[in-house]
Amino acid sequence: MDVLAEGAVIPAHPLALGADRKLDERRQRALTRYYLASGAGGLAVAVHTTQFEIREPGIGLLAPVLELAAETIDAEAGRPFIKVAGACGHTAQAVSEAELAASLGYDAVLLSPAVPGADEKGLLDRARAVGEVLPVIGFYLQEAVGGRYLSPSFWSSFADLPNTAAIKTAPFDRYRTADVVRAVAAADRADEVALYTGNDDDIIGDLLTPYETAGGSPRWFAGGLLGQWAVWTGSAVALLDDVRRARAGDHEAMVRCLARRPELTDANSAVFDVRGGFRGCIAGVHEVLRRQGLLEGIWCLDPKEVLSPGQAEEITRVATAYPWLTDDDFVAEYVDDWLS
Repeated sequence: MDVLAEGAVIPAHPLALGADRKLDERRQRALTRYYLASGAGGLAVAVHTTQFEIREPGIGLLAPVLELAAETIDAEAGRPFIKVAGACGHTAQAVSEAELAASLGYDAVLLSPAVPGADEKGLLDRARAVGEVLPVIGFYLQEAVGGRYLSPSFWSSFADLPNTAAIKTAPFDRYRTADVVRAVAAADRADEVALYTGNDDDIIGDLLTPYETAGGSPRWFAGGLLGQWAVWTGSAVALLDDVRRARAGDHEAMVRCLARRPELTDANSAVFDVRGGFRGCIAGVHEVLRRQGLLEGIWCLDPKEVLSPGQAEEITRVATAYPWLTDDDFVAEYVDDWLS
């Protein structure tokens, strides 16, 4: 788990489907190979970007998708690489999914916070139970798209669970982000819990910001676990390297990162369909990968998951406006190998 603690680019793995909306194993494996070749430090599988519907009985793709990613990583990574599995539902379901992930060699579980009817104590009890199977990554889902408020005392208690490895914040809210940072810093296990950004509205801002805390030492976001980094991943890895240089005092790197801060936010608004209320977020990720030849189409399990009007044009605009953002040449050079 050293990679997780040190900080890494961890893309959220998409789901490759054919026109019949069945799993395209060749392209699913090619995506995993792309993330490995890009220099990512880990992958999150069976999360929102992978489509929660994979768990539905009539679809039954949870185990196959987890297994395919794990097999590809284990066979081809050749370096330390964090395998993160998403887990959903109430305690029994989440524990069962964690046990499946553990049997396939995953390293940690990212817990979905969407648990109808559960209070904060219930969420902590669930995390404690899942932590008996695999280390846990907490997830503060943004209220802007249906998440819920969770108190600072909850996050402090979550950090103090014995098997909490990291917490991902995605509240799209600077106040809520600061709540989590301060809460983790106040926890007894503060030094054992890594912070990861999921704040798509200000990814670079999170990574560049030292949060001063009562403990004396500033807290930093170690890396990002992001659907945004499922696309243009090679550039995301280069960006995190630049962030590290900026943190270390490289003035030119800091200027570059600050200039790119609003540009990445703009790019995310296009890919994740902010104008359309996030309705086209998964389709937007697929569209970028389709243009690069990694996916055949943008099909999702839900036929209603499509690009919003004008979203394709927005993706074209940001890709053209910010040449540093894309890794199209890198993908073009190797895509045939990944698909072989």
